[in-house]
Amino acid sequence: MKNTGLVLEGGGMRGLYTAGVLDYFMVKGLYFPYVIGVSAGACNALSYISRQPGRSYEINTDYANDPRYINYINLLKGKDLINMEFAFNDIPDHLIPFDYETFEEAPERLVIPATDCNTGKAVYFEKNRCKDIYTAARASSSLPFVSKMVSLEGYQLLDGGIADPIPIFKSVEDGNTMNVVILTKHKGYRKSPSILQKLAKTTYLKNEELAEAICNRYKVYNNALDYIEEMEKQKKVLVFRPRKSAEIDRIERDVGKLENLYLEGYRDAKNKAASLEKLFDRTAAGT
Repeated sequence: MKNTGLVLEGGGMRGLYTAGVLDYFMVKGLYFPYVIGVSAGACNALSYISRQPGRSYEINTDYANDPRYINYINLLKGKDLINMEFAFNDIPDHLIPFDYETFEEAPERLVIPATDCNTGKAVYFEKNRCKDIYTAARASSSLPFVSKMVSLEGYQLLDGGIADPIPIFKSVEDGNTMNVVILTKHKGYRKSPSILQKLAKTTYLKNEELAEAICNRYKVYNNALDYIEEMEKQKKVLVFRPRKSAEIDRIERDVGKLENLYLEGYRDAKNKAASLEKLFDRTAAGT
């Protein structure tokens, strides 16, 4: 599996599709040496590397309607839409325990992008090199407008999906000549300019580069998709993506929809088992 990366897009609750794919990988013992995940993809990566199938599914279905987890009233109180203390402390430490020991001992290289609020550029944090990879995942998952900036290693950070929404180029830059990419939008999707551009410029008046990055996010996103689709034609990436009919909201409360999306991801991984086996064989042979 040399020079092979696993690239995980974000997308909030749409990450249940990714959770389904990764759970199949875990059941089959398929672990990639390099994993890069942004926002919800970073959270899925934590459970993948800790070898806990079902954990991401359980979190997002059990707590989808729990006001301790997601609560719009929090915004009126000047708090985060998603209760990060609950998500990154209460859940992993008490409610759905995270296997910290297995995660820390795992050999996989994990990279998590976040966005530097001063420059609007991506900052990459790596397991075993970062002071606190869990805070990096929290920063990567902190959405603009509805989350506070996260401090880490001298940076003020927000959602990694602003600066690097599908971190395929970073994986290639780090030496991966073959990549498995898990997307959370259907084939042919392209992002349009944000209707929140004016809000970005007023909300982040003191962070002009961050506001500019939010406004230009659609260009960065579409550029990554164009590259992925070209590499897909050249058989240099293996892509997983949900059907258009499976589209759900970033903040989805319908547990039935979430379960169906998860099952779709699991089935897609199972249906591509032969392609995955060929990929593992090819990379093991160094071809």
